[in-house]
Amino acid sequence: MKVLIVDDALFIRLTLKNMLENNGYQVVGEAANGSEAILKYNELKPNLVTMDITMPQMDGITALKAIKRMDPNAKVVMISALGQESTVKEAIISGANGFIVKPFVEEQVIRGLSKFN
Repeated sequence: MKVLIVDDALFIRLTLKNMLENNGYQVVGEAANGSEAILKYNELKPNLVTMDITMPQMDGITALKAIKRMDPNAKVVMISALGQESTVKEAIISGANGFIVKPFVEEQVIRGLSKFN
């Protein structure tokens, strides 16, 4: 399972990468904002994307919509500290396949992503 990790915080990207690789996922790339996410998605063709919502240049919901327009079958799981109901709804309406709230623990992340294996 090839994964693209999108988050503006390097610490979060590294944490997720370690969690995923420890559980048999292949992290094929990382992006620090939505614009990078779209480029990397096209380039790397991952099976799954973890997408932060609040990022500079382009937020995760905008990037999610763009990726879904390019590939309606894209699997994108939003990961954000914004656990507000309206944000979750907007992400799901925009095509997100799941939602994981920060701060997260490894078990929660793997459980949230395991349905895509």
